[in-house]
Amino acid sequence: MKKFKDVWKRFWKKAFGAAPVQWVLASVMFLGIYLVYFTSRKKINGEQVFLEHRKKPAIFVFWHGRSMMLSPIVRRYGFRGFALSSRHKDGRLMAKLQRLFGLRAIFGSTGRDGAVSALRQGVRRLNEGYILALSPDGPKGPLMRLNDGALYFARMTGAPIIPVCYSSSRPWFQKRWDRYLVAKPFSKIICNVGQPVFITKDNFNSAREDLEKFMIKQLQDTDAEFKLPKIEPGEIKN
Repeated sequence: MKKFKDVWKRFWKKAFGAAPVQWVLASVMFLGIYLVYFTSRKKINGEQVFLEHRKKPAIFVFWHGRSMMLSPIVRRYGFRGFALSSRHKDGRLMAKLQRLFGLRAIFGSTGRDGAVSALRQGVRRLNEGYILALSPDGPKGPLMRLNDGALYFARMTGAPIIPVCYSSSRPWFQKRWDRYLVAKPFSKIICNVGQPVFITKDNFNSAREDLEKFMIKQLQDTDAEFKLPKIEPGEIKN
């Protein structure tokens, strides 16, 4: 039995990275997300911000663990744009899922070359008028700690950063570093949209600190509407 499990594990690890398998998985996830979306009551706070930036360049940021129900909302408002993804197997799967929701992928990595390439592509797409979606604590954390990527995109293009967060009345928190929230069907979904933040050379450092604090509070306040346990940001490793 143990030998069978080991063989199956090796087979699945290899198969998971195959594009056809990932498209099947992405399609199943797509249908599952829409099952939750259409069976749930939804409330969008700050909807006017979405409406004002549907056809303008903007950088939508959200914590890594709060992406699930934002995808159909993006599709609902007709955003055209790109999502920043990693080249890891999980990242490629998420890129396929986002493609089904209308967002094409910009692949980057934590390495210097990958980061520079993603920055160039993101700047080009923003200057072309598209939106860019990314998780500023991804792909590996620490939890709810803002890296500088979104701020560089904003400073180099003049596009605003718009923080977004959702929570659910019927959540399932996965046991992962990002405390990924899976909303269950027949939930109440609340999506909170923050006001646009503009980044300049002069306010870069202060804006980074202020934005991180705002996004932490945004998540905690959204969860508090459903009396969920308070999630604290992870420790920054030196």
